[in-house]
Amino acid sequence: MPLAWDSEADVVVVGFGGAGACAAIEAARTGARVLALDRFTGGGATAVSGGIVYAGGGTSVQRAGGVADTVDDMVAYLRQEVGDVVSPETLRRFCAGSADMIDWLAEAGVPFDASVCPYKTSYPSNDYYLYYSGSETAWPFRSRATPAQRGHRVHGRGTSGQVLFAALALAARAAGAHVAQQTTATSLVVEDGRVVGVECRTLRSRRHAVLHRYATKPGLYIPAFARALHRRITKIESTGGEVVRIRARGGVVLAAGGFINNRTMLREFAPAFRGGLPLGTQGDDGSGIHLGESVGGVTDRMTKVSAWRFLTPPSALIRGILVDQSGARFVDESSYGAAIGERLVLERGGRAWLLVDERIMAQARRQVPRETLWFQRLSAHYLLRVARVRGATVEQVARKAGIDPAGLASTVAEYGHGEDEFGKHPDLVAPLTGPFALIDCSFGPRLGYPCPTLTLGGLKVDEETGQVLDADGGGIPGLYAAGRNAVGICSNSYVSGLSLADCVFSGRRAGRHAAAGEPPQV
Repeated sequence: MPLAWDSEADVVVVGFGGAGACAAIEAARTGARVLALDRFTGGGATAVSGGIVYAGGGTSVQRAGGVADTVDDMVAYLRQEVGDVVSPETLRRFCAGSADMIDWLAEAGVPFDASVCPYKTSYPSNDYYLYYSGSETAWPFRSRATPAQRGHRVHGRGTSGQVLFAALALAARAAGAHVAQQTTATSLVVEDGRVVGVECRTLRSRRHAVLHRYATKPGLYIPAFARALHRRITKIESTGGEVVRIRARGGVVLAAGGFINNRTMLREFAPAFRGGLPLGTQGDDGSGIHLGESVGGVTDRMTKVSAWRFLTPPSALIRGILVDQSGARFVDESSYGAAIGERLVLERGGRAWLLVDERIMAQARRQVPRETLWFQRLSAHYLLRVARVRGATVEQVARKAGIDPAGLASTVAEYGHGEDEFGKHPDLVAPLTGPFALIDCSFGPRLGYPCPTLTLGGLKVDEETGQVLDADGGGIPGLYAAGRNAVGICSNSYVSGLSLADCVFSGRRAGRHAAAGEPPQV
């Protein structure tokens, strides 16, 4: 007996955030009828992000800002970050198309700005929009690829992810895509081994929308508050709405985000990273990944979580030394925050302190007003005034912090004399002289100095098409995945902007191929 459908489209996109919007745009521009579903009102983690897009190889923005870059240098740098998570061919295709990607986004209405940030930071102030957003200038990366500023911050005051998503959403609707809000995909419909549609629950509830808005912000900064609101959201969803079945003639694209807000999954796959600040909305619950698994899709890199332990701003702090409980250094302090965070959590049990002297502290205090946005200013205040102990000698400050005094004294005696053991740039290295301060940079749930976390693993996909793969490595007909529902460019190691860039890259790929359908089997 034929299935009864409530509506039809050529391409159904599950999740209308950054990846979903790009998939919808690309599919709709082929002439396909596109319907995007979103459990809430759209935006996902993209809308609450910093709006950084990692791009290089000589983008129009880089050229306008006087930044020299080549595709080869971008490939050489990212190969060190990406590892074998994608093939060399896919990485080169990503890098070779990077400049065109920025132009594609600009044509879609995304605003960029070529003002280059002159100092090291985790996120530039409203004066700057192009910066080093990874470990390009740290060792060993700078020895293998000429550094270039590739972090393209979307132009807008504060964190500009909302500006990015607003432009993409407008472009998707202008291309002809339709969006069904407050519609949750609950299962995939399969006929003769092919995904042919989605079963959903849809509702219209102002209370549902309002609760989600507050669960997102300020809930992003107060996870317990967000979870409490989400329980009320779930109750509304379980008692209201109607079940609808939507046919997808060409394909279904899963783009529903990662699983950072699924505590059960995080406990299973990456328990060491519990206690970080979940970077995402309550919709980042792994539901899209589970949909893919329900029809035979397989996952990879599920243990990969990015934890951002930024030491800047203020930029002077990277002149200090980050040590563990034994007093030993374990990283180049100018490395990207996720590189520091990974070693901190996985190798040092989440405990670390930054040793600085009074000269560095004074410079850092002067830098705070001009180098920080409001949320960075709060963290800087916490680090410089709350999370530190002071002492006239290394041994004194070590005892106050609970660090091995002899170990720290040995580290300080060696630092700044000769070649740095972690390859820290010579311009950032000088002997430390008292009085000293030790700043607690440990991993854990602290409102004043949170450590943002996001998941990087997802469904395995065909790198040419974005089609979801099964356990035998074959494609599941009619099913595609993008963004953090899929393994992608950033699934091994994260730098700022790489996830959003991958959302654009993988979203466009999935949307284009879903609209075209799979080639006939031979």
